[in-house]
Amino acid sequence: MLYAALKSKTLKWNEMNFKITLPGLIVFTGISCFSFAQRTGNTVTIVGEMKNVMWKGELDGKINLDTIANKTNLYGFGPLEYLAGEILIIDGKSYKSTVVSNAVMKVEQTDELKAPFFAYANVEKWTEQTLPDSVRTIQQLEQYLEAATKSSSEPFIFKLSGTVEQASIHIVNLPKDTKVSSPDEAHKGQKNYELKDEQSEIIGFFSTKHKAIFTHHDTYLHMHLITTDQQKMGHLDSMLLKKGAKLYLPAE
Repeated sequence: MLYAALKSKTLKWNEMNFKITLPGLIVFTGISCFSFAQRTGNTVTIVGEMKNVMWKGELDGKINLDTIANKTNLYGFGPLEYLAGEILIIDGKSYKSTVVSNAVMKVEQTDELKAPFFAYANVEKWTEQTLPDSVRTIQQLEQYLEAATKSSSEPFIFKLSGTVEQASIHIVNLPKDTKVSSPDEAHKGQKNYELKDEQSEIIGFFSTKHKAIFTHHDTYLHMHLITTDQQKMGHLDSMLLKKGAKLYLPAE
């Protein structure tokens, strides 16, 4: 298995050597037991670049989701072209979320979508584990994955399943015909939505080499969340997971 070192039979969180320094910051001091095999499958394809959208105003669709031939076990996400909404693909099903009002959004299933930048992969098999109780926020998840993947530089798509005690998601909602030449301009019209005690699925992208390409400049993560009732979906900005959440990493 790709992430064999994280199997519950061979590794327990409380057996690791770590310490808490600041609230929410986990510093690992004994992570040699996290040994990941190089991935030979589940290749992530990235189309377009975030920085070209934010700084050059390249808002038109660089990929039409209909052109992805293999929809089997397909996972992916990105913004809708012209920054008019958010896109998420889970197991071959494509969802679009758009803003209705400050408190209401619309989520619909459709394949007729284009994105200015997008990441996707066909993941046939997952390795499942229960997240440690200490990993509940985005920052803690990032540190956990970074420590666990030091032996592999390849980007990967993962998923989380569980209940968010609290979460904040946004939907880009750029006014029509707006010209963009900075991140501030790109986020004009964006609407933020607060979630509480929502059973959800999160699809994420992790890479240490794709800042400004598919992650913001200050993180290795990019994640989209959809509630299990498929009524809410958007780019995940913050979260507090309830204990017992499941993490799924792609297997070889």
